[in-house]
Amino acid sequence: MRNAGISIPPEFKGMIDEALLKKTMDYETEKTRFSGISSIFTNIITIIFIFCDLLNIYNSWLASLNLPFIISGWLFFLILSYGSEFLSIPFILYSTFKIENKYGFNTMTLRLWGSDFIKTFLISTVMMSLVTFAGFWLIQWSPHYWWFWIWGFLFIFSIFMVYISPYVIEPLFHKFTSIEDESLKERILTLANKAGIHASRILKIDASKRSKHTNAYFTGIGKTKRIVLYDTLLESMSHDETLAVLAHEIGHWKKKHMLKMIIAFEVVSFIALYCSFKIIQGDSLLTLFHIRTNTLFAKFILLAFLADILSLPFAPCISYFTRRHERQADKASYELTGDSESMVSALVKLSKENLTNLYPHPLYVALYYSHPPILERIRYLKGFSN
Repeated sequence: MRNAGISIPPEFKGMIDEALLKKTMDYETEKTRFSGISSIFTNIITIIFIFCDLLNIYNSWLASLNLPFIISGWLFFLILSYGSEFLSIPFILYSTFKIENKYGFNTMTLRLWGSDFIKTFLISTVMMSLVTFAGFWLIQWSPHYWWFWIWGFLFIFSIFMVYISPYVIEPLFHKFTSIEDESLKERILTLANKAGIHASRILKIDASKRSKHTNAYFTGIGKTKRIVLYDTLLESMSHDETLAVLAHEIGHWKKKHMLKMIIAFEVVSFIALYCSFKIIQGDSLLTLFHIRTNTLFAKFILLAFLADILSLPFAPCISYFTRRHERQADKASYELTGDSESMVSALVKLSKENLTNLYPHPLYVALYYSHPPILERIRYLKGFSN
């Protein structure tokens, strides 16, 4: 694998040189190493909080305030979320202004980062407050069936957020404008209509204010459905390549990948909430972790800790299905456009511009990759034109 990693694959001949290939490998190595350090730090903090009596101290202190149940629950999780948010700041800053700067991706100023952080902080506070107030009110209102009512509330709330996000939240961070190129817009509308998608608007997003990375996506549902293109994508891609990338995203919609993921998530959430309800009825968690003050909030924290551990073996399964979805979307792109070469050239450009790792380790792919490796995707697409 190491020997393969220093040679330029045939698909990239003339597009990259040895220096760029080495830069790609260095970028991937640095990102992976930093991600590992960040993950280890997070896990150490979590272990210290739970096993070094900090959860006990925090839980007992909050209980001693004798606040109403709903207020206590809201405050318990809000303070913890703030702590987690502020502990992550050094890692976010290093990733953005050190690693991304070093490899030429970051275009964000410290002032813009601060503005984004404040907006995100305020929005997350409002969202968390709404969810926690509603959740603990449902627990108080229906002690024996709260797990069902909370499941239903979270489902409705998530659908509501999908509706309002394109109009309320996304414009707080980005400027959306209509695509000036009328010929491209017409071709996009024709492609969308061919797929049975009636997007309300086709927009360009000013992504270049923050990063040189490129992307395209759909947002919203129903009448709020939009096609959004990064300005960086429009600058680097030809019309055919842009359409191929969009056709890939349309492929996800045609194959109902999002709907399938939502259904799977809701089924798992339903089972998880019911199991949580049954476990919380007893005090086994408090005994197991030596928690002195019996509160529902501490039980939820311990359940979340155990759930994270128990879910680890399922991560490769989720990655497998998302990679399968990506292959299906690549095939759908070809079926919609009849042009696999434009998608191949788009992937080559995206890989070059984003410094995508051309030779990821198969085990790392199996565990973490949500997309097939780029060379695998390119060779898969080329098979349609043979």
